[in-house]
Amino acid sequence: MKKRVLSGMRPTGRLHLGNYLGAAKGMLALQDDPDYETLFTVVDIHATTTPYDAKTLQQSARDVFIDYLSIGLDPEKSAINIQSDLADVITQLSFYVSSVMTVARMQHLPTFKDKVKQHPDNVTMALLNYPLLMAADILIYKASKVPVGIDQEPHLEVAREVARKMNEQFGMDFPEPTRFATKGEYVPSLLGEGKMSKSVEGSSIELNDDLDTIVAKLKKAPTDAGTGAAVPTSGGVANLFQFVELFQGEAKRREYEAAYTGSGVRYGDLKKELAQAIFDELRPIQKKRAELEANPDYVDRIIKEGADRSRVIAEATVAEVREKMGLRK
Repeated sequence: MKKRVLSGMRPTGRLHLGNYLGAAKGMLALQDDPDYETLFTVVDIHATTTPYDAKTLQQSARDVFIDYLSIGLDPEKSAINIQSDLADVITQLSFYVSSVMTVARMQHLPTFKDKVKQHPDNVTMALLNYPLLMAADILIYKASKVPVGIDQEPHLEVAREVARKMNEQFGMDFPEPTRFATKGEYVPSLLGEGKMSKSVEGSSIELNDDLDTIVAKLKKAPTDAGTGAAVPTSGGVANLFQFVELFQGEAKRREYEAAYTGSGVRYGDLKKELAQAIFDELRPIQKKRAELEANPDYVDRIIKEGADRSRVIAEATVAEVREKMGLRK
């Protein structure tokens, strides 16, 4: 029997290299693996857990859905949906699973504490329950693998706890989901510190950036004199070398590292070659997106078909949970 996979991204802006390497590559690998049944979602309800623009949310969700198709997610192989099209069943399950988790457990999550600091005037119940909504996203399809970045591991642990408790208390058969890691699961910021992020200006390369834009962004990436006794393990230079490995291969990275402790690295040449390598990978994605944007009726049909396919599984799970919890069908 095939194992189910579920992964989703928030529509907080167009996808960037961090999303592509950290999650999308894992999505594509699992989609093409005959051992897995794959479902992918744009988690627009998640966007409502922090301040957002209600006027642009629908278009943002559609943009990310089109990005999914552009990077190679195939509606013939995978069920691809927008989360709010299944809001009735997902939010229902989120409430049911909240009955087995304590407020204290949710409050002590480091991710919740980080969001409280980030949005001190918007500490809502939706924010507190965010990990339970994510758990519902996964468990409603009884998914066992989730291709997400390492930063989502605390939320996956909550999903595992929910699965265990629902299984123990109500006789459900939820699998305990684990993370599917990818080579580029942590993609560094162009600024030299932290990870690539939509919310930090200048830190990311977006999937729709042209070559000139990529060159300009890489030019601003911090460097040093280009030579030293040891290759840096953190900071701007280390990040650049990681990008080289991701887009030009490990051998190219070793070549630059040898130059760093020898004759020196010419960062102008490195950044120019790296920009071209990144753009070469993004060009077919951009071409596919242009084709999709020119055919909105096709996109609308795929969105509906993805929701319909996903709903068959989701409604069956919620019906089972209701019965096991002693509720009317």
